[in-house]
Amino acid sequence: MKILVFTEKPFAPAAVKAIQNVIDAAGEDMRLVEREGHDTLIKEVKDADGLIVRSDIVDAEVIKAAENLKVIVRAGAGYDNIDLQAATNHGICVMNTPGQNSNAVAELVFGMIVMMCRNKYNGTSGSELKGKSLGIYAFGQVGRNVARIANGFGMDIKALDVFVPDEVMIEQGVTPVHDVKALFSENDYVSLHIPATPQTRNSIGYDLVVSMPKNGVLVNTARKEVIDEDGLLKALEERPDIRYVSDIKPDKYEEFEKRFADRVFFTPKKMGAQTAEANFNAGVAAAEQVIAYLRNGWNKFQVNK
Repeated sequence: MKILVFTEKPFAPAAVKAIQNVIDAAGEDMRLVEREGHDTLIKEVKDADGLIVRSDIVDAEVIKAAENLKVIVRAGAGYDNIDLQAATNHGICVMNTPGQNSNAVAELVFGMIVMMCRNKYNGTSGSELKGKSLGIYAFGQVGRNVARIANGFGMDIKALDVFVPDEVMIEQGVTPVHDVKALFSENDYVSLHIPATPQTRNSIGYDLVVSMPKNGVLVNTARKEVIDEDGLLKALEERPDIRYVSDIKPDKYEEFEKRFADRVFFTPKKMGAQTAEANFNAGVAAAEQVIAYLRNGWNKFQVNK
């Protein structure tokens, strides 16, 4: 069987070698295509039985062209780049690789938090994290790693996740919150880890942000689509103490930078999982999951059930 590894943003060479080793050991064929776009994916996927991608768009057009495709694995946690309904309609299993890049994202959260609480290291007096409160919106693998690190800083941690029992949070020293308004209004820092869904897109806007305590910081390593950018701009205008950081540029990047350059920070591209370790782990996990599904139907991390 043919497994296509298609990544416009390539895996690290060590990860590619490890992926190749997994697929070779299973006696399957691997085709690697890097730094190519959507049109090339449509051509290359035609005879593939398995597909591994990163942030590449796998839409209905790609899935329609994939005559033999049985499984798609997104090497990473987020999977909003894949048309789940189209995959389901064609009987294709879609999986992600949860947890493989969670520590990398969590460490970046705190890299940005420390930078902002120290005023971007501009020489002025900043503030410490010890004793400050942190609200975590979604308590999956990334959220739990954020909580672990926050505990080390001596922060007061709260979290909101309707899918996670209170007991799980309490066991990790986290106070459960059951209302998003409270999460924002009661915490100095709020870190977003929600997926981009019809329910969450544009859900973080003016009302929530403006309710944050004085000198509040909003951290977004989730998806830019969850932010109501007009609402956030309005909140930043009315609250000159509020700050916003993200690991991806917003659509209105120029306006944010022009108006609030000293209070915002954005990485040039999606960088939460951009570490050698996360790159390697997610790639190998994706290869193992493709093989396991093609061999025996293993689908533990299927997201389109």
